[in-house]
Amino acid sequence: MVIGTRIKQLRIKNGYSQQQLGDMLGVTKVSVCGYEIGSRCPNVETLEAIAEVFKTSTDYLLGREISVTNEDDNCYVGSISSEDVALINELRHYPILYNKILKDIKRSVSIINKNIAKD
Repeated sequence: MVIGTRIKQLRIKNGYSQQQLGDMLGVTKVSVCGYEIGSRCPNVETLEAIAEVFKTSTDYLLGREISVTNEDDNCYVGSISSEDVALINELRHYPILYNKILKDIKRSVSIINKNIAKD
C-alpha cells in the first residue's frame, strides 16, 4: 500500500516516532502503525492532517503524485504527476529537443499547441 510506505518514509525523514505523529494527528500510535503496515486506512480528515504535518499533498500520500522539494532546504515545493515524470523521462531521450524546450518553456509549449491545433 503506497500510503503506508509514504507515511512511514515521511515520518522517519522528519524524525518523528509513531507516538509523536499520532499525538500530532490526534490518533493512537497503534493507528499510525496500522497506516504504515496497511492494516488501517486513515479517514479523509486524518489524511488531510497527515499532509499538513508533512507539508505535502494528499495526492502524494495516495501515490498519485511525486513530491518535489527544494534542493537547498528540502522544503516541499509542490508535486508532479507520474504521467508528467514519464513525459520528462521520454523527452530526455532527445537531449537537443529537451534542452531547447528548457531554454524557453512557454514559447516551446505555445509552438507545440499551435501545431496540434492545426491538426
